[in-house]
Amino acid sequence: MSQASALPLGRRERLHRRGIRLEWLTIWWNVVEAVVAIGVGLAVGSVALIGFGADSGIEIISAVALLWRLKRAGPDAGPAEESSAERRALYVVAATFFGLAAYISIEAGSALAQGETPESSAVGVALAAVSLAVMPTLAYLKQRTGRELGSRALQADAVETWVCAYLSLALLAGVGLNAAFGWEWADAAGALAMVPVVLWQGWETLGEARKTD
Repeated sequence: MSQASALPLGRRERLHRRGIRLEWLTIWWNVVEAVVAIGVGLAVGSVALIGFGADSGIEIISAVALLWRLKRAGPDAGPAEESSAERRALYVVAATFFGLAAYISIEAGSALAQGETPESSAVGVALAAVSLAVMPTLAYLKQRTGRELGSRALQADAVETWVCAYLSLALLAGVGLNAAFGWEWADAAGALAMVPVVLWQGWETLGEARKTD
């Protein structure tokens, strides 16, 4: 018997509702984050900001997949139904990681090769700082809820949110160094620093998905 199935139904229902609320909060926050980051990134020519905004878009896709999983396999779902929903959600989350890594690599590599010089952005620095406060909180709550609920997909999505927190740090470093010291290369370098962690988590999530096959 799994830890989740051993929980009283009332507790499972509360965890299930909390998971749904966390995913809705993730979606709305990332909509704002994506619009601001991509808009400002395009305006100032910042690969790191555009990549961060793209990650926010991918985080939305991941959160929508998790909402589908939570609604498809409710708190009283049987093991077979849960396993099917988990597997599909995990594959979606894994695919989003690989898509993001490819995008950042191409855009940041091109910016470095062509010597593109983004403008500094106070809005970008502020966005990264706020995200660095919001993302770890969301990630912790998702991770704790997913572990108690027995949802590997929710835990994988929590790790993606932890990755987003790391990307906020990389963005803050890249955009902040450019704004403070005029180090124009720091923007693309900060974006490329995101790639290894993104790829690693993609493989980890893909492995989790295959375990449910």
